[in-house]
Formats: sequence, C-alpha cells, structure tokens
Amino acid sequence: MLLPKKLKYGDTIGVIAPASPSKNDIITSNINNIKNLGFNIVEGKYLRKNYGYLAGEDYQRAQDLMCMFENKDVSAIVCYRGGYGSIRTMSLIDWNIVRNNPKIFCGYSDITLLLNYIYKKCGFITFHGPMISSNFNDEKTKDCFLKTLCEGNTSLSFDTSNLKNIETYNEKNISGIICGGNLSMICSSIGTPFEVDLKNKILFIEDVDEKSYAVDRMLTQLLLSGKLNKCKGFIIGHFTPSKDTNEFSLPILTVIKNILIPLNKPIIIGIPFGHDYPNITLPIGSEINISFSPLSIKTIGSIFI
Repeated sequence: MLLPKKLKYGDTIGVIAPASPSKNDIITSNINNIKNLGFNIVEGKYLRKNYGYLAGEDYQRAQDLMCMFENKDVSAIVCYRGGYGSIRTMSLIDWNIVRNNPKIFCGYSDITLLLNYIYKKCGFITFHGPMISSNFNDEKTKDCFLKTLCEGNTSLSFDTSNLKNIETYNEKNISGIICGGNLSMICSSIGTPFEVDLKNKILFIEDVDEKSYAVDRMLTQLLLSGKLNKCKGFIIGHFTPSKDTNEFSLPILTVIKNILIPLNKPIIIGIPFGHDYPNITLPIGSEINISFSPLSIKTIGSIFI
C-alpha cells in the first residue's frame, strides 16, 4: 500500500471537475471559501469549461486529472463537484501517472468510481468526502475534512456517541477494508473494467433523490450478482429521498433493512456521509475495525506517510 502525504495549512489544493460543470461565478465563490480555510488553489486547465452536461470533453477532464497528479506543487486534489461523467474519462487516463504520484484525492457522488478504482489500480487510499462545492459552513463536515486530511497520519476514530438515529443489526465485531460510495455509481460499474471490488470489504453506501423502488432495484442487482454476499459488513449513510408520493411506496430504510439484514452481516445505519450534512470524510482502502457495545469505528494503521 502506497501512502500519500497528509495536507498542511498553506499547501496547494488542485481543483478539477471530472463530471458536471458549474457557472464561473459560483466556482470562484466556492474556491474562495477553500482559500479562507488556509490553502492555496491551482485550477485545472478545463475546470471552467463545459460541454453540455459535462465539464469539458472527456479528454479534457482526463487530462486535468493526470496533470494534477503530475504537478509536484499540488499536495491534494479535491474535485469541484459530482453530477455525471467521471466514468467517461476512465479509459483515457494513464493510470501509471496516478500510481507514480500518490497524493490525496477527494470527492463523492459521481466521483465514486474514480475513488475506488484509484485504490484498486494504484494502491493508495482515497477520500470519500466533501468537494469544493460543498457547504463548509457545516462545522462537522469542515472539522472532519480538516482533521482527516491534515491530522490523519495515525489511526482515525469516528465519534458515534453524539450521533442520533444510529441503528445496528447483526452485531459482530469485524475488521476489513472499506470501500463504496454512491449506490447508483457502484451498480453502474458492474460488468465494466472499473467495477468496484466488494470481496471481503466493508461496504458503505449512500444516495440522493432516488425513490424506494429504485434503491430496491439497485440493492437487488448487487444481491443477485453475488456482490453483497462477498461483503464483510455494511455502513449506511444519507439516503436523501425524492418526494415520492406513491401511496404504495415503502420507506427507503425499510427497503435497505429488508435486503441487508437477512445476510447476517454487521450493519450500521445512520453514519452521516453523502448527499446531506454532516458529510464526514472516509478513507477508501483503509482497514477499519468496527466494534459494538459501545459502537466504535476506527482505522487500523497509518493512512499517510
């Protein structure tokens, strides 16, 4: 396992948009928010481009990613936003460039496949966490982001004592590598060269604006394809629902429980990550230990040099 260097105040963060575009004035405002946290910023050449619903053409977004990994002045890469389009860049990326320049890479949502594939292909931890467009006025989101990336050279402990609405099932202490992210993106990778490897992993999932039947369909796809049975356990984050007015609908958490609990693997529901706040930062590819009574989630070993 390669270890990147942790981030320091005053370091340079590279900002790229591997997926969807945003308006220039909003990009500028959000970048200023990150500067105010104490970091310098270098923008990707094509950050402010757009090609319809994409932030530039595929080769442009792939080039921005490779250039940021090659840039020795950049200590961390934080994606601007998600949306759609990261998967279109992945066959255009020279993964040797990424592997030879391990550094912090952070994002979520559509960035899910990049996060998991970099860990799988290049062998270093990536970070499922807030992006440049995220709300850093949320104190828990900001504090976890900074603590993880700036102080996380030793084991991280995620405080669950003050979290509300935590539910646990099939309680059994486990250790394993964590992976995952956006449920829709994980399912979309099946059958591609960039499929998320769930074997012997602790899978964390989240999603936004999906109806209950859609979450059911995606989890059933993972179940019937044998993916869920290969997992060691599950951590469930924000499932921010759509306004589903169907009188025959089920609550999303009911759907999740109906599918996951019978697998008889440890489950934690209510850890705050994904498309809502707080959105805590999780190190993909790190080994973690989950203990119950009391509930504890800790990384095992260093995640930085």
